Amino acid sequence: MLRIEAAEIIVVRLPLKFRFETSFGVQTEKVVPLLVLHGGGLQGLSEGTMEFAPMYREETIAGGLHLLKDVFLPRILGKTFANPEDLEAALGGFRGNKMARAMVEMAAWDLWARMLDVPLGTLLGGRKTEVEVGVSLGIQADEAATVDVVRRHVEQGYRRIKLKIKPGWDIQPVRATREAFPDIRLTVDANSAYTLADTGRLRALDEFGLTYIEQPLAWDDLIDHATLQARLTTPLCLDESITTAQDARKGLALGAGGVINVKVARVGGHAEARRVHDISQAFGAPVWCGGMLESGVGRAHNIHLSTLPNFTLPGDTSSASRYWATDVINEPLEAVDGLMPVPTGPGIGVTLNREFVASIAELHEERTA
Repeated sequence: MLRIEAAEIIVVRLPLKFRFETSFGVQTEKVVPLLVLHGGGLQGLSEGTMEFAPMYREETIAGGLHLLKDVFLPRILGKTFANPEDLEAALGGFRGNKMARAMVEMAAWDLWARMLDVPLGTLLGGRKTEVEVGVSLGIQADEAATVDVVRRHVEQGYRRIKLKIKPGWDIQPVRATREAFPDIRLTVDANSAYTLADTGRLRALDEFGLTYIEQPLAWDDLIDHATLQARLTTPLCLDESITTAQDARKGLALGAGGVINVKVARVGGHAEARRVHDISQAFGAPVWCGGMLESGVGRAHNIHLSTLPNFTLPGDTSSASRYWATDVINEPLEAVDGLMPVPTGPGIGVTLNREFVASIAELHEERTA
């Protein structure tokens, strides 16, 4: 049985090692909410992926912390659950706020796997000991800088290069990259920056042999994606539009895309992520694990999820040292030749660097029943 005895809410701020620009804007640091659930002398860890402002989805850090403290944790502290899916049901009456709910659910999965003394990936149904990873590259100053940063990551062995694009910065960097690297697996990510009025510009990307174009249209739209997909030869990959397994079913049935980016927090946790994986597999649509600039806690969760069989495209779980001078965990998460080893040991296989976390914590609250 899974008894939740206590919880810790921790917020840290980590400076990025590089300037990361997308169609949303420029990011130079990451505020990371962490949750620790205690039970049976063990700890389950998770990380929130909501942002300061509602740019990616509608959730924010402030709203997520409020829900954790005042709504979600009071419903589970001091209570016993049969398993993490039982705990997920205890939060099922609340609408939306998937990322905040995922913090509780993911920490519970980690705690449960540690109690059973098995790796989380094994508990979810995965079998891989390493997963293919790619890299997501932000918008650069010019085409030459784009080719240069792509070259560095190709030389490091990453199995897929993803370029962030936006209107006015799309065909040029993609053409320059493809001319310099005719054989690499190349994708682009628009983060909802386009409309159907940009169909001609998006159709022009067909000539570059992209594996997919990720989320070109509105974050809450499937119909226009289906219209656009019918006009392109390049598969569309759905990201922000998919928050449930039913969204995945509807999107694939409509022909709104042929690939799904699974972000475990975006869909509310591991149980729903596994359902998205299963439905996509039934449609013959490959999935891959997206990233949200996670620290080592969220990155470890993503790696374990990626061990499921339909994760057949490289994910965004590149080496942690790309992002942080010092991570919040003790164990290194480093890819070798584009392959990320799955952390061994029970649960997500990593532990908090308590000394470092304490030195940078902007918030640390403990809760008991």
